[in-house]
Amino acid sequence: MTSSTTPDTPTPKDPTPPREPNLNLVTEYGTTIIEDTVVGKIAGLAAREVSGVYNLGGGAARMVGAIRESLTASSNVQQGVTVEVVEGHVSVGVAIIAEYGVAIHELAQAIRQNIMTAITRMTGLIVDKVDVTVHDVHLPNLDDNGEDYKQVEQ
Repeated sequence: MTSSTTPDTPTPKDPTPPREPNLNLVTEYGTTIIEDTVVGKIAGLAAREVSGVYNLGGGAARMVGAIRESLTASSNVQQGVTVEVVEGHVSVGVAIIAEYGVAIHELAQAIRQNIMTAITRMTGLIVDKVDVTVHDVHLPNLDDNGEDYKQVEQ
């Protein structure tokens, strides 16, 4: 008697059920529309809450933000954030400057999780993805102009 064996193949996991957008956005009593700017502000604030994020945006975005702040005396919480909302689903892009010494891959995951949680909790929208781009690392012994504090003191 011979027995045939089949190679061990991983058992596929149960597919996750498709996520449905919040059905409370469209009801018999009316429609709730959440603008992209609202979602962008939520994403920007959620990213800033994560320890290890020094600032949002790349060089050009921060320069424009600095000019805007000097003219309007208010900061743009959407700086460095792009958002696309389509049929109840959200895609987010966030550009950051990380604090030196932080594990960047862990920081990106924490940012991703915080943004997804905040948007879903506050809007009911489904977040499909959050792309995190790290543009720079902030060195604690340098000021924002790139001058070493120790050199300036001498």
